Amino acid sequence: MSADLHQMGVTALARALRERKVSAVEAARHHLERIGQHKDIGAFIAVDEDLTLAQARAADAQLAAGSAAALAGVPIAHKDIFVTAGWPTTAGSRMLAGYRSPFDATVVRRLAEAGAVTLGKLSCDEFAMGSANENVAVPAVGFDHAVPVRNPWDASRIPGGSSGGSAAAVAARLAPAATGTDTGGSIRQPASFCGVTGIKPTYGRASRYGMVAFASSLDQAGPMARSAEDCALLLSSMCGPDPDRDSTSLDAPAEDFSRRLTDSLDGLRIGVPKEFLGDGVAPGVRAAVEAALAEYEKLGARRVEITLPRTELSIPVYYVLAAAEASSNLSRFDGVKFGHRAKDYRDLAEMYAKSREEGFGDEVKRRIMIGTYVLSHGYYDAYYLQAQKVRRMIADDFQQAFRQCDVIAGPAAPTVAWKLGEHGGDPVADYLADIFTLPGSLAGLPGMSLPAGFDGGMPVGLQLIGNYCDEARLLNAAHRFQQATDWHLRAPEGY
Repeated sequence: MSADLHQMGVTALARALRERKVSAVEAARHHLERIGQHKDIGAFIAVDEDLTLAQARAADAQLAAGSAAALAGVPIAHKDIFVTAGWPTTAGSRMLAGYRSPFDATVVRRLAEAGAVTLGKLSCDEFAMGSANENVAVPAVGFDHAVPVRNPWDASRIPGGSSGGSAAAVAARLAPAATGTDTGGSIRQPASFCGVTGIKPTYGRASRYGMVAFASSLDQAGPMARSAEDCALLLSSMCGPDPDRDSTSLDAPAEDFSRRLTDSLDGLRIGVPKEFLGDGVAPGVRAAVEAALAEYEKLGARRVEITLPRTELSIPVYYVLAAAEASSNLSRFDGVKFGHRAKDYRDLAEMYAKSREEGFGDEVKRRIMIGTYVLSHGYYDAYYLQAQKVRRMIADDFQQAFRQCDVIAGPAAPTVAWKLGEHGGDPVADYLADIFTLPGSLAGLPGMSLPAGFDGGMPVGLQLIGNYCDEARLLNAAHRFQQATDWHLRAPEGY
């Protein structure tokens, strides 16, 4: 079995571990070896074999004692935006180089309590700001310099961002699952580009405690794995109220998101926004989405044409609000208490300026400057306040749509993954790629991407969006589609 361990998803591996067909140590060693064999992807920024195997041995002891923990012994990896005791946490930035947290993020702690074994930390765009995982300032394992993560389906292409390391690691079978964060699509877009399944739950479902903050009213944690069934198992362990540590955490009890996986789809109303299949969508992507919708109709669902009229406005609204929150959140990185501090400075003001100049990358500086501008006197009313009003209108558009349908479907991204460097440092080109994921994020809705086909040999993701706290329905729709198709079982050549 050891030769095939990396081909097993979370659900299958958890079952094999409970049945003692494989040990947690064996599973951990196998995946660590694969990480070493495929360093060229650049997915991992930190591994610690001793720490991982110590956790695996503890999991084996628990399994031997009859542990019923859902993820006992299952190896997973964490996006380097989650603080993790014993591991470095850099958020992909020079600003946090060398930082080690004394505590775990709530999501990390809950997965550990469910028995998961940490394989390492995964590369991401700096402070989760990016759509391509090219904004990285921290060396990957096996490199002495920062490198962009590469897409396992085509090493000349980006994996998506900001959770590109997570998506690439799962796609390349270096880990059966990984954590990610989604502010404007950073789980769904890379999941689409790398041919894996990823879900962003309703805002507040998963605690933000211990996530390095980017935009506090948007950031949300979620899992990335091979299938909807795997994501349901992971999400059940990740979610739950955390009022003592996260004031934005929903007062919604933890639940079993697997409970409705096999429900029939007869009568399910799938809303298809006309704005999601317009001229900007690549023909191959549109064809894959249309084929997926046809499959749903075979499964008993009914297609309903709807409209989300403010879809295009989601881009300027998001990049005003997210930048404003980033400028506030990142003000704490000033070289005083933690993080990078410049070596040469004459006074406190110069220490602040030089530390931030040296520690932050170009995209982070760009967003801080935009955010500071829109929050400044004379521009707050013109930009920030107006963006908040349109955000409410976008959320209202979704509620109007959900009067006509149960689930909304469309592409996760208008194209497949583009070539490394193709956008030539043009941030607007990256921003436009998020047009279909941003509206749901602004509304705080749950959304997911699942493999639905290929365009030119590259994966295409189908995005499903649900109403608030309706993750179980989304996962049911995704699971039944995956029972009828095999797109989620496809692996990149050589992996």
